[in-house]
Amino acid sequence: MTAIVSAEPVLELQDASLEYGGRVLWSGVNLDVRPGEFLAVLGANGSGKTSLLQAILGLRSLTGGRVLVGGAPARRGSRLIGYVPQQRRLDPLTPLRARDLVGQGIDGHRWGIGGPSRIRRQQLERALASVGASAYADRPIGMLSGGEQQRIRIAQALATDPRLLLCDEPLLSLDLQHQQVVTELVDQRRRSNDTAVVFVTHEINPILPYVDRVLYLAGSRFRIGSVGEVMTAQTLSSLYGVPVDVIRVGARIIVAGVPDSQVHELDHGRHPGSP
Repeated sequence: MTAIVSAEPVLELQDASLEYGGRVLWSGVNLDVRPGEFLAVLGANGSGKTSLLQAILGLRSLTGGRVLVGGAPARRGSRLIGYVPQQRRLDPLTPLRARDLVGQGIDGHRWGIGGPSRIRRQQLERALASVGASAYADRPIGMLSGGEQQRIRIAQALATDPRLLLCDEPLLSLDLQHQQVVTELVDQRRRSNDTAVVFVTHEINPILPYVDRVLYLAGSRFRIGSVGEVMTAQTLSSLYGVPVDVIRVGARIIVAGVPDSQVHELDHGRHPGSP
C-alpha cells in the first residue's frame, strides 16, 4: 500500500446513484480518490462495477448525483483518464502492430494512424518502454500472448500521461504469472507518477498487496474502506443479507456463502461480463 497524500481528489462521486433496467445498482455513493491511491472495486456480476467505470468515462449518465474528474464533470474523451478494458484475446489476423494500438491512445478519436511527429514518437516509445514492450512493438498485436497484449493495452492507456487509470477486469484469462506482472505494472505507474487507480476485479488476491481501499458493491448497497474493514464476514453478511464467511489462508482471502443469484469468485472461478 502507499501513503495517500493530502491533495485535491482526482475522482469525486457525490451522492451518486445509478439504475439499470429499472433496478437500482447503487445509490448515495460519496467517494474521493486522490493522487496515488489504489482503489479496488469488487462485487457480484450485475452489481454495477463496469457501469461505474462507464459513468466516470462519460459514457453513461448517472440517475442522480455527480461524478467529477479533475474537478470537472465527467465527459467522453477526457485525456485525464487512461482506460484498460477487459482482457480479451485479439484475433491473430488483426492488421495492427502493437505500436499502432498504443498510438491510438495518443491520437484519440482521430481517423487513421497518426503522423510521424517527433513528439508522438517519443510518447510512443516512452509508453512501450514503461511496460517492457519495446522488444515486440512491431509485431502484429494478434500474434502476441495474452499477457503481452495486456501490456500493450496498459501502454495505450498510459500514452497520454493520465492522472486517473481505470482498469476493467484486466486480469481475466491471464495465468498467475501474468496477473502478477499486470498488477505490478499498474502499481509501479501509480507510485512513480502519483496516478490514481480504480481497479475493477473479481479477484482480490492478486492485487491484495497494493490496495489502499475497497469499494464493494452488492445488492444495491455498498461499503467503502480498507481491506481489513470491508473484507470481513460481518460486513459482507450485512451487504448480502445472508451469512457470508471470509476465510484468510496465509496471504489469501476466500469468500464463501454468497447467494447463488450473486455468485462470484474472489480467488478463482468464472468471469462472465457484468453491467
